[in-house]
Parts: sequence; structure tokens; C-alpha cells
Amino acid sequence: MTQDEMKIEVAKAALKYVIPDSIIGVGTGSTANFFIDELATIKERIEGAVASSVATANRLEDHGITVFDLNDVEEISVYIDGADESDKQLNLIKGGGGALTREKIVAAVSSQFVCIADESKLVSVLGDFPLPVEVIPMSTNYAKRQIVKMTGGSPILREGFTTDNGNLILDIHDLKIKDPKRLENQLNNIVGIVTNGLFAGRGADILLLGTVNGVQTITPVIEN
Repeated sequence: MTQDEMKIEVAKAALKYVIPDSIIGVGTGSTANFFIDELATIKERIEGAVASSVATANRLEDHGITVFDLNDVEEISVYIDGADESDKQLNLIKGGGGALTREKIVAAVSSQFVCIADESKLVSVLGDFPLPVEVIPMSTNYAKRQIVKMTGGSPILREGFTTDNGNLILDIHDLKIKDPKRLENQLNNIVGIVTNGLFAGRGADILLLGTVNGVQTITPVIEN
């Protein structure tokens, strides 16, 4: 089974978490795109969706799914999105597609967060995938210096990329993230950083993991 085939299987599996007659949140990226395509098969069952990026909004609308502005919505029943990495506690690294800030906002509003991913995304320690950080453009070099001091990692500007919010992305390489919640908060306290791609304060509630043996449903492992 190919990686894309595993992504399609988890996209299909995620449909059972879609609550009828509600507004759902939809993420950004290749796995989320497969989910949008599957969601279109049951679009008459939902009121609509809140998108985490312009690209996602466009894909939803192309399928005839109503897209709501988050400011016009009081409640999101479930947020369904992929991840670049997940540990066994369902702390995530997200933002490979550059939509981390809007993804984090939609996840925060949602009653449940269902992450969908292929088996390559489950790791013992986060950090092999470079951690994205969204920065205000004028703060880029300052943020780089502070990140190096704080983490010892190597922040590299994502060339030729601007977020939907008009900002830039620094990707932090060479990290081994042992305490995701702590690092998430520390990075967010650097002036000029909008947010970072650690989803630990609000991690996933459920991980649907596509494997060669089918879809596994994983809930957070509670550490003693």
C-alpha cells in the first residue's frame, strides 16, 4: 500500500467523526485534501466548514461545500487535519504547508481534534521534521537569534514563501523535542513570533493512522 493509499484510507475513516448538521473544521495539506474529497460525498449532511487556509477554502468551495468565516461561527464540532509528526501523546508538529497559525486557531475552537496521517508520521520523539515558526517579517533575524539561544536548533527561512497572513516561516532544524508543551510556550513568548507548529497545549484527541494493515485508532498515551 502506497503512502497516498494510506492517506485515502484514513480520510475515509475520518468521515465517521463528522457530526451531522454541524459546522466542522478542515485542515490544510495533502492528507486534508484527500479528506475534503471524501467529505464531498456526504456534504449534504453538514451545515458547512471552516477552512484553515485559502487553499482549503478553495477546495471546499470547488466541491460545493459552504465555507464559513470563523468569526461567524460559535462552535466547531470537530477539526480534521493531518500532521507532519505525532508522538504517542498525540503532541504534533504541523505547518509543513505553512498554515500553522490558522490551523491552531481552528483547532482551539473545535470540540474535538481528529488527526489523520500515514504511519510514517508517528515518532517516539518530535523534531526530525523541522519545526515551523511563523514570524512577522521585520522580526525574522531577531527571532532567529533568540531561537538559537533558546533551543540550539538551526532556524532557516523558508525561501519564496509567504503565509496567508502575510508573514514568513522559519523552519527549525536539528531539534529533539522532549517537552513539547514547554517549548511551544517558550517559542511563543519570543517577540515577533506569531505562533509555532507545536500542537501540544491543544494536541489531537484521536489519531487515525494509516498502515499497511489498515487504519489504526490511537488515543493519547498518558505518561506517569
